Amino acid sequence: MRLSKCFILAVSGYAIPLAFIAVAAASAGWFDVVRNALSDLGHATRSSVAPLFNLGLYLGAFTLAIFASRYSLKYSRAITYLLLLTALTLGLVAVFDEVYGVLHFWVSVAFFLSISALLVAYSLKFRSYLLPLVALTTGVLSWVAHLAYRIPRGAAIPELVSIFVALPFYLRYSSLVCRSSSDG
Repeated sequence: MRLSKCFILAVSGYAIPLAFIAVAAASAGWFDVVRNALSDLGHATRSSVAPLFNLGLYLGAFTLAIFASRYSLKYSRAITYLLLLTALTLGLVAVFDEVYGVLHFWVSVAFFLSISALLVAYSLKFRSYLLPLVALTTGVLSWVAHLAYRIPRGAAIPELVSIFVALPFYLRYSSLVCRSSSDG
């Protein structure tokens, strides 16, 4: 099976940051998925793996923006604009790492809200409400458990849950976009 340029870009938009996060977490030695936030890996003054982590986020944002502007725009304007917003906020998480304190917090909130908005847009575009709603609810409940009850202590688990529950919908959307694309 030949993979199209479209699908390679689409997959790279999430595979690159996740791969860099995994390598940074494994290389750090101190990172604990239960006690830390993913962004702890990107703290410019406290983490030796910060360049790797932040580069991965930024490269993922860049490839997601290329996919959205080059391929998705022909398929759905609303989802394209939300993908571009997601790419922008992911890039901002890399640029404004934890050194920036409250600014980092707000760009991270914007990133996770953009993922939620993508799930809503997906459900409206495809008139498929149950599974996106379950995914959205799962993500929200993981954040409620963390923020209200400090379960888990660190934010990495709700961050990862929010990302992974949205991935199947992004993959389906990307494959539909790439199938409808005239260039491979």
